[in-house]
Amino acid sequence: MRIVITGGSGFLGSRLARAILERGRLTNAQGQSVQVTELVLFDVVLPAVTGPKVRAVTGDLGDADTVARVVTPDTDSIFHLAAVVSGQAEAEFDVGMRVNLDATRVLLERCRALARPPKVVFTSSLAVFGGKLPDAVADDSPITPQTSYGAQKAMSELMLYDMTRKGFVDGRSLRLPTITVRPGKPNRAASGFASGIIREPLCGVEAICPVRPSAAMWVSSPRAVIDNLLLGHEVAQAAFASAGFGHTRSVNVPGLRVGVGEMVDALRRVSGDAVASLVKWQIDPVIDRIVATWPANFAPVLGPALGMRADSDFDGIIRQHIDDEIVPRRRPMRR
Repeated sequence: MRIVITGGSGFLGSRLARAILERGRLTNAQGQSVQVTELVLFDVVLPAVTGPKVRAVTGDLGDADTVARVVTPDTDSIFHLAAVVSGQAEAEFDVGMRVNLDATRVLLERCRALARPPKVVFTSSLAVFGGKLPDAVADDSPITPQTSYGAQKAMSELMLYDMTRKGFVDGRSLRLPTITVRPGKPNRAASGFASGIIREPLCGVEAICPVRPSAAMWVSSPRAVIDNLLLGHEVAQAAFASAGFGHTRSVNVPGLRVGVGEMVDALRRVSGDAVASLVKWQIDPVIDRIVATWPANFAPVLGPALGMRADSDFDGIIRQHIDDEIVPRRRPMRR
């Protein structure tokens, strides 16, 4: 089985790659459990994940010739993770359109040219929703994005579904919650603070929170997101219809509703007052406005029907980050 991950060098792509290699087998579009023989990590930089089954390819996802070399006729599945993040997409409209929409069409057009339609798992976003919405947002709530990033994700969802309806691909759009806690350096995502206000204080570094404590978010841990991405890939096409959602391939992935102030309270419970006091509140009107357009409460039905799960509490998300990212760094190296 040959699998391609776009954005394969990123935080999520690297975790997904390791999870796939650990599993060793996935289900192809014909419903057969098949051994993974090649995992192609496609990005603008080389990935950290290596191995005998891993092939790294660097290049521009928007270049049709490059994509044709990556998505070969024997490709079984594609996880399309590559994207320009929300803050950059809002600030640099042309870049966001080229990477988030135009490149997605290049990828799907390549899939359409293949004799054997591949599975395509697309990482969409809750930013496809916005404006006046119910509390909680239902699976069939209209998509009314209020940011360029959300609009680009929504247009890509519609394109993927139409190509699925036509039989060109077996597509699934997974609307991911905000992922926290992300390791590494801050990026230009408007939601980046949701990781920064936990990650930096745990390392003894002051963190600025640019939104109000009363702001709320729909979040998920990296572990839960990877599990749900793989589950979204593995479910059969018929599962959407049997769950009563045969008209769509877009899934509101289960998450946890939590206030930003509650995140800091959880940090205090897990790591103490000295750590939590490193969070400083300094409102950034631009980020505060973007985050305010995102709904913070959902009532997912399709995702749980497909077997997807949410984290139970934010304290547990923080402890996961400590176990996965901080404890390993503190272990002494063996000589």
